[in-house]
Amino acid sequence: MIVFPAIDLLGGRAVRLAQGDYDRVTVYNDDPVAQARAFAEAGAEWVHVVDLDGARDGVPGNIGIVERIAGESGLKVQTGGGIRTIETMRRLADAGAARMVLGTKLVTDEAFVAEAVAGFGDAVVAGVDARDGDVRIAGWREGTHVRAADVVAELADRGIRHLVYTDISRDGMGTGINDAAYRAVAESAGFPVVVSGGMHSPDDVRAVVALGAPVAEGVIIGRALYEGTIDLADALAIAAEGSAAC
Repeated sequence: MIVFPAIDLLGGRAVRLAQGDYDRVTVYNDDPVAQARAFAEAGAEWVHVVDLDGARDGVPGNIGIVERIAGESGLKVQTGGGIRTIETMRRLADAGAARMVLGTKLVTDEAFVAEAVAGFGDAVVAGVDARDGDVRIAGWREGTHVRAADVVAELADRGIRHLVYTDISRDGMGTGINDAAYRAVAESAGFPVVVSGGMHSPDDVRAVVALGAPVAEGVIIGRALYEGTIDLADALAIAAEGSAAC
């Protein structure tokens, strides 16, 4: 199972939002590249980078930082936020991104998604952010009246094999995961999911591991790492032990 430590970029700094609220920002590091290097030193192989400026504005504002993280940390980068054009995807791929997460375009532009999959294949990741079962877009600020279950059920037919599913109600709140929800999402998708939202303690990491490989491809951990309620090296060890036991 992959552990993705998270770096959310806003104004060039590493921050976290509470439940996606841009008015509830906590700055954790003024140097996100140094933060990525620290994650690598703790043993991480991947990092999940979100361009919050891009998610809000529809235009990526931190590609240069993504490039530096990929080039200077040695980590494989999964990134999203503001990916609305094929040119942006090319720029991110050229910057070293291994995976690119489509959120808003996933539910608003079927032709774009088809072109993205044709051009970038397995590097395309579906980013489904849901509150009460409904998909939200544009940095979680806009509702869609589209059911997350319907979007997830169509992913495989659209050629997508990776999914980050965020339970917005739990993101940044440290309340743990909804096990049943992720089992249902993975069953609907037909492939394992990257769990996002709710991580607070090592027991939460163990809960994701307990879902098993058919359900959980990985887990994104953000605020808990910055606030010290989860140690990254411990989380990586828990994940490795779980994988070995499978």
